[in-house]
Amino acid sequence: MKYLNTLIAVGSIALGFSTMAAPVDWSKLPAASQTEGVTFAKDIQPLFKASCVQCHNEKRAKAQLNLTTLEGVMKGTKQGSIVTAGDSANSLLVKAISQLDPETAMPPKGHGRRGPGGPGSSGGGDFGRPPGGDMQPHDGGLGGLGGDDHGPGDHPPGGLQGTNALGQLRRNFTPPKPLTAEQVGLVRAWIDQGAK
Repeated sequence: MKYLNTLIAVGSIALGFSTMAAPVDWSKLPAASQTEGVTFAKDIQPLFKASCVQCHNEKRAKAQLNLTTLEGVMKGTKQGSIVTAGDSANSLLVKAISQLDPETAMPPKGHGRRGPGGPGSSGGGDFGRPPGGDMQPHDGGLGGLGGDDHGPGDHPPGGLQGTNALGQLRRNFTPPKPLTAEQVGLVRAWIDQGAK
């Protein structure tokens, strides 16, 4: 029994060390793009429409962050600014979209249904459920800015029909894709050039 207690204690300590987060190496941020004249409207807004505004728009602003407009980006979140104009390496936006820190990665990792059988099933990644577990119809990744007549979280005209409506919404949800290193570099260039 004494051996078993020692084994359990050692295992618990080892598990504790393995779950401690290693410090994030921010030197691994993708380099800023060399592209000149980067603007929000021309270069950054399309990236955000494809990957961010599904959850951060004027109707559904998670963390009170609206990434559909330059004004919304510059306003930041309920905690404050996410962009430090002229200093992309220290901008919270860049740190989040770089996905170097799993705790602050945007889009978040590990949300949604696992595998074909839902939560707890084996296999596959976390797909099929938007961050926060909300079910919403697929809106073309534009977060209600176009594509159809209903906004995020709204049901199509006529309401949801049948007993499998939730499953249909889940199948139609397209998880947002993280920005590539090149796209993060372009966001960095935009911020370093004054975030205009």
